[in-house]
Amino acid sequence: MKRKLVAAIGIAGMMVSIAACGSDDKGGGSGKGADAKELTVWLTVDAQNNWPELVKAADDAVTKKHPGLKIKHEYYGWPDKNAKLDAVLATDKAPDVVEMGNTEMLGYMVKGAFAPVDAAKFTGSSAWLDGLKASVTYEGKTYGVPYYAGGRVANWRKDVFAEAGVKSTPKTYQELTADLDKVQKKKGDKFSAWYQPSRDWYAAMSFVYDAGGSIAKEEGGQWKANLSSPESLKGLNAYKAVLDTYMHGDKTKDEADRPIVYGQGKSGMIFAAAWEGATAADPKNDKVGKLADKIENFVMPGPSGKNMPVFLGGSDLAIPVKSKAQALAAEWINAFTGPSGQKGLMAKGNLPNNKTDLATLKNDPKTAVPATAAESNWFVPMAPGWGQVEKAQVLQTMLQSIGTGKKSVEAAAKEADAAIDKVINTK
Repeated sequence: MKRKLVAAIGIAGMMVSIAACGSDDKGGGSGKGADAKELTVWLTVDAQNNWPELVKAADDAVTKKHPGLKIKHEYYGWPDKNAKLDAVLATDKAPDVVEMGNTEMLGYMVKGAFAPVDAAKFTGSSAWLDGLKASVTYEGKTYGVPYYAGGRVANWRKDVFAEAGVKSTPKTYQELTADLDKVQKKKGDKFSAWYQPSRDWYAAMSFVYDAGGSIAKEEGGQWKANLSSPESLKGLNAYKAVLDTYMHGDKTKDEADRPIVYGQGKSGMIFAAAWEGATAADPKNDKVGKLADKIENFVMPGPSGKNMPVFLGGSDLAIPVKSKAQALAAEWINAFTGPSGQKGLMAKGNLPNNKTDLATLKNDPKTAVPATAAESNWFVPMAPGWGQVEKAQVLQTMLQSIGTGKKSVEAAAKEADAAIDKVINTK
């Protein structure tokens, strides 16, 4: 997905309460608004531009059951969607269905903006991908339905590694580092065998979770930072080793322009969102020449000996608590995210919202890598104050200190834990 998912922070002026949920209808939401005459669905331009036929199919399925129902669609770009949503949620004109980036969900769930739903009444919910299921769950209740997913993979320059005598992608982390060592030795210290921006917390936390650590843990209803645990420190030290050994670019940068940097030809590998390799190979970014023919995705192995757990990005669909058509909204979501919808989304290059469909993608060489990588995934702590942690860029600050050598891993982690503990339980 060609977007960066960010947590919803500070929902201005929105003081709403969670509506009661009857959960008697077959759609999965409350019985409220089952006889409504109009349904308003907010989606991003991704759906409008890339799979409008899937939207229409869901409309047709619902209107067939409810003759005379009028379904209105509004489409928004990611940068301005939440500001418009925040404004309308403060009125009585809330949409009935709204698409959210999966890390945007938490802030709205904490504030009570979305109505709870009965997950069991949505087709395929028992097999939802773990990372997406976590994104719609807060304090034991479900407040949305996963829509589709996008994961992270390793991508390397076949030509660069072949020059160093490497002919095939690695199956273990030890093989990977041995291959990287060969490239680094051949290319010298002005070349990044692995271009890994220090502040990229999605990659760094994959190392943490691979080592058995975590950003924070819940104990007795309270969340506590966990970056200083032995397991988390092991992961952070493995990440630092990558930065020290293979990353010879600016160690104060984040990952925002990684595809552009990769396209400039001064690095041999990235660990990134699945779309980034193709973006680097876009003619406007490709300074190598025919880069598309020279790059290859593979499943990132972890130091633990297992596949590296990856951050699972994606979109969810939620029903605002102020919706006057919650039952119909749930029906529409079920039609849109059900088996036929997932099949259509996969045909467009997306990962499905569930493990059953994901398994089928592993049999297709075109989709086997991202599908396999997505099986092992992690998600952010579903704590009430997590949005404040992201807003303060606590993890990025810690990682920059580690990457630049300003602080030791232990000192940087301890400082980050203290900053996290101050806000993570605050609504």
